[in-house]
Amino acid sequence: MQRWARFATTRPRWVVAVTVVLILLSGAWGAGVLDELDLAGYEDPASESAVTDRLTVQAFGKQTPDVVVVYTAPEGKTLDDIRPQVLQRLAAVPGDRLAKPIESYWTAGGLRQAAMVSADRRRAIAGISSNGSMSDQLAHYAELRAALVVPGVDTEFAGFIPVIDAFNQRSLTSVVIAESVAIPLMLLLLVVVFGGLVAASVPVVVGGLAMIGALGALRALSMVTGVSAFALNIASILGLGLAIDYGLFMVSRFREELRDGRTPVVAAQRATHTAGRTIAFSALLLVCAFAGTLVFPPSMLRSLGFGAIAAIAIAAFVSVTALPAALSMMGERINALPWRRGAARRGEERAERRWAALATAVMRRPVVVAVAVAGLLLALSTPFLGVRMGGINPDVLPADDAVRVAQAELSAGFPNASEGATVLIRGVDGGAPPAAAVSWLAGEVQRTEGVRVVVRLAEQGDAVLLRALSTSPDFSTGAEDMVAAVRAIPVPEGMTVQVGGMNALRADSNESIVAAVPLALAIVIAATLLVMTIAFRSILLPLKAVLMAAVSLSATFGVLTWIFVDGNGASLLGAEPGPLPTPALIVVVVAVFGLSTDYEVFLMSRMIEAHERGADTEAAVREGVAKTGRIITTAAALFVIVTGAAALSEVTLIKVAALGMALAILIDATVVRMLLVPALVRLMGAANWWSPFARNPAGPRTSPTSSE
Repeated sequence: MQRWARFATTRPRWVVAVTVVLILLSGAWGAGVLDELDLAGYEDPASESAVTDRLTVQAFGKQTPDVVVVYTAPEGKTLDDIRPQVLQRLAAVPGDRLAKPIESYWTAGGLRQAAMVSADRRRAIAGISSNGSMSDQLAHYAELRAALVVPGVDTEFAGFIPVIDAFNQRSLTSVVIAESVAIPLMLLLLVVVFGGLVAASVPVVVGGLAMIGALGALRALSMVTGVSAFALNIASILGLGLAIDYGLFMVSRFREELRDGRTPVVAAQRATHTAGRTIAFSALLLVCAFAGTLVFPPSMLRSLGFGAIAAIAIAAFVSVTALPAALSMMGERINALPWRRGAARRGEERAERRWAALATAVMRRPVVVAVAVAGLLLALSTPFLGVRMGGINPDVLPADDAVRVAQAELSAGFPNASEGATVLIRGVDGGAPPAAAVSWLAGEVQRTEGVRVVVRLAEQGDAVLLRALSTSPDFSTGAEDMVAAVRAIPVPEGMTVQVGGMNALRADSNESIVAAVPLALAIVIAATLLVMTIAFRSILLPLKAVLMAAVSLSATFGVLTWIFVDGNGASLLGAEPGPLPTPALIVVVVAVFGLSTDYEVFLMSRMIEAHERGADTEAAVREGVAKTGRIITTAAALFVIVTGAAALSEVTLIKVAALGMALAILIDATVVRMLLVPALVRLMGAANWWSPFARNPAGPRTSPTSSE
């Protein structure tokens, strides 16, 4: 890092120019990623439901529509009156976009026609089965939707593709909302912290560059793997939040070196060697955390991990290249445009005294503090025992969303048009399944709790296809429970039975995510322990850091459960009580695990630095808290602003993920990092510094991760 620091600060204009130009070119090229986003990827392609759906299409063609259109006759008109207009629009849909001809109330017959009209005979539906993968269907959905709207006739859209499309579109809007709200608030906070506009602007500029560069990284990733709309959200939130945090650490250390009388070039070099090295370890820890998402079967979560890793790498790259070079050129001008002369220095000195006093008070009664904080966090964690988790459904959308309203109306007004579950029965060794066994199985499915009626859809060769309609609406927990109950029926000899359909797909996706959590956590914890052991050269400190991250997460999940599952204040946040979206919890786990250990590095490295200069444990703790308390809490506040702004999203999944990250960071940077950690370090005493690795007995040396 010393060699790189000298390079960046001796050729600062070239380093700044090349870095900024590369970032801007990357962003300009990466803007095209919006057209390359994989809008699907929410399912587990190896699950029973996904395999069943593929086999069903091969044997019988598509049996369930991807899009359901609800047409309502205007006042004074009947469904027969609007028939010519509707059929004209349906006939105009290009045939190469369809997996089979469009079926509607006006073209169906018998029982199928009866299922496609409402009881008051003012509404009727049409089912569209599209060609191509789910991603292809989503890419062409806007065009299809426009073609199906009948002028003068109320036209609504429901079904799996409209629900996912609505989720994707509102997710993309959330990025704009978060950025427009967060950036001005963060700049205002930084002006207060740094005491001047120039110093405050530098981290914000770094954050902007990181976000722009992340676009290029995401587009490059889209050329080799799918990148979801959700990944763009997370990359934007993390890129902005982390880059500003990293900029804060670098600028703070640079100003500290200037105050100690060093020249701008030397100050920038020392800031890079200390804070820059810490940033590098921090980025590595976060990369390790998000590497855990790569084991999840749904490609949406894997692309989320890729997007987050790209954003983290870009944020760290800008912070240790262009930023130190720019600081070496700015020198004392970093303190220009103060809002009050001397305010920043007085604020820093006052903050150091207060944080040192807090650390001293904690160490006087470390047992009392540790027990009190642990009890508080345990109380916050308790509601998590009653957690319920679920996947993406219409309820993640706002209550007035057109697709959510249409889906509710479809379930209530057209119960026989629901998807329920498909049951694929196949004979063994290529023969047809025994007729008696098929009849017995159909009867058992009919008698299963949650099943309203069973319909025999088709049979061909060695396969028979049944449809089990649920007493619960599609996308509901009841529909998923019905799928599980049907799967629990014993399979007669001479056949195989597989259950598919949209509700089974959602249940399987959620189960595959939950099943992969232990492996993901093992990867995250093992990688984090390895990196922190190298950074701290200690055994107990990394173990303590992992434990503190787990404590923060447990309390956070308890609060999220209390709000979103138990319904305490959910309406104030624009949400309705219900299961926590499983993908959102995964995001919170990996992001917070990385960020909490990230703050641990900033705090503990300063303690280690003091200890290796000869300070005892109490003095090391006091200096570590005094030097980093203000910076860590400010960094946490900045990240809370970013994630809190994203929590304004109308999509519950993003709201839960963003609020979860904000709560966890707030808990971690206050009661955990500034109270519980100092108390535990004080109690562990000399054991903190024990390591089987050889140390230099000749004297003190600089910590490999000296913080700002």
